[in-house]
Amino acid sequence: MSVTPLNWRAAGALAEQLLAGWQRHGEPGGAITLFDAQQRRATACAGLADLAQNTPFTADSVVRYASVTKHIFAALALNATDRAIRLEQRLGELLPALQPALADVTVGQALDMTGGLPDVRETLGLLGISLHAVSEAQPVMRFVEGLEKLNYEAGSEIAYSNTGYRLLEAALRSKGYDFDQLVQQHIARPLQVQMRAPESWFDVVPGLVPGYWRAPQGWQHASAGLHLSASGSLTGSLNALTRWLQTLLADQGPGQGVLAQLSAPRRLNQGQLSAYGLGLAQTPLGRRRLLGHGGSHAGYKTYFLLAPDRQAGVALVANREDCDSFGMALQVMAALLGEPLPQRSTAIPDGLYATLAEPHWLEVKDGNLAYLGSDEPLYQGEDGYAVSLSAHMPLKLKWTGEAIEGEVGHVARRFLPVTANGDCLKHVQGLWYHPHYRTAFEIRGDRVHIGVGPAAQTGTLSPLGQGRMLVECQDGPWLKRFCLYFRGYNVDLIANRSRMLTFRRSTVGRD
Repeated sequence: MSVTPLNWRAAGALAEQLLAGWQRHGEPGGAITLFDAQQRRATACAGLADLAQNTPFTADSVVRYASVTKHIFAALALNATDRAIRLEQRLGELLPALQPALADVTVGQALDMTGGLPDVRETLGLLGISLHAVSEAQPVMRFVEGLEKLNYEAGSEIAYSNTGYRLLEAALRSKGYDFDQLVQQHIARPLQVQMRAPESWFDVVPGLVPGYWRAPQGWQHASAGLHLSASGSLTGSLNALTRWLQTLLADQGPGQGVLAQLSAPRRLNQGQLSAYGLGLAQTPLGRRRLLGHGGSHAGYKTYFLLAPDRQAGVALVANREDCDSFGMALQVMAALLGEPLPQRSTAIPDGLYATLAEPHWLEVKDGNLAYLGSDEPLYQGEDGYAVSLSAHMPLKLKWTGEAIEGEVGHVARRFLPVTANGDCLKHVQGLWYHPHYRTAFEIRGDRVHIGVGPAAQTGTLSPLGQGRMLVECQDGPWLKRFCLYFRGYNVDLIANRSRMLTFRRSTVGRD
């Protein structure tokens, strides 16, 4: 088969075009690099790094890499700690304070998103703790050590969670390994780049530019209070990230063997092959499978895609919440490789759907699907299926004329259209509390209220049938959506990344 020459010129021109809209006055910005193993072939920059200072965004602007951190942590944890952790180890061997369910998850499952570990940020959000609430390392760790249930049986499906990386960072720290020090020793100093792994959003990082989100009144500074972990703490510039990615393509220096190791096949309990490795995901593009990962912190977006067989890659960073980092990176790689972009699918009718007598729901709108509150664009698959390109939320679904059938997260599911029915709402009015976490929410009319005073959050309720209600509320730049699954005097709070909280009906104020 003949090899299509890499079209650096077309890819570079497209990168410039994609960023052109950020050149407007007073807009946050970002940058894209195109590179091979030896050199940067093109760089496109646009917008501002700091709106207050009117500083232009460049490839040297320091940003938060967010979850792009994951593959770097996995590489260092497995290769630079004298085998302090092994993929087959149980988490309980490393962290004896964990409850039995979490303790039985393996290191490999914690890294490859099949462990069923509840995500800390999403769990705290369900408890009414805002994105902006500040927390420190030890209280967060005690919170995780108190979790008694998984989202699902480890290895039975795949769903994104940051908790495995947080736990493994804590395990390494207990053995004397500090993530930031590992980064400095094995990556930053050898490559002569600046990368830092702060533990708090509020730590001073030299050169770090603000992240922004667009509120109704205009651009706002973004922030997040949760203690940072190796799931997403790294900061650095696009040029620094590019230099690291070049070592992966070259298979030399600190990047030697990393791509093969982190993208090695991973399987679920029933033998299903996962496209998500150890902090590194496979993305199909035409005849090729790319390797990469994205990152999203409040006000920051990152993504990189690599074609190892062609020794080529693209990386993108931005300090604006509205950046479609994956879509932009994929378009640039398609132009570079001469591969067709996957076609979007609208085969499934818009609407709300839910499984029968289970808390699983999804919404389809304009070719996009939200499953348990997590969004994915749909693309045309084979035999009339609509599929996602996401390795950590694989979707393969078909509309039969009366139901949506297929797989979500490698698990067979069947969803029926939701028929609006207000009967449930009448019976669930009042106060619901969680005895262990000493928190409560109140349902009044078609609203749910959680928290107190000016920190209180209010969400709207929509019926999903079969004793289920969909909650929608805003938390800073993000729309939070989850399901209330009522079972008599108990109610389960179900989101994609956290499915283990159960509240009870309060008798306070009731006859």
